[in-house]
Amino acid sequence: MDLPQRKTGLLLSTAPGTAAFTAGVEAAAAAIANGSRVFTYCIDDAISGVGDARLQALRRQGLILYACAYGANRRRIPINDLATFVGLGVLGDIISSTDEFRSFGGAIE
Repeated sequence: MDLPQRKTGLLLSTAPGTAAFTAGVEAAAAAIANGSRVFTYCIDDAISGVGDARLQALRRQGLILYACAYGANRRRIPINDLATFVGLGVLGDIISSTDEFRSFGGAIE
């Protein structure tokens, strides 16, 4: 009998180049490698990272990448096809429908 695929949700809120963003990308890669279906939502400063080569490589491996449309608009980041730009309702859906949810923002030592 096949077990249902595990679902992992990740929230990234810091800019690329920060330890928190890198930790989130590494968590996504590890979850994919472990066979999990991974949903990542970029908000705040992480919106500028949707084009990050690491995230885009993970998308090609199955990562489902969302970004906050409102935050992109506020930061004058054009909406494009590098992520699915959505509202916070989708973040709520990710939180409520995944087996594990982790947030990467602020300082990580």
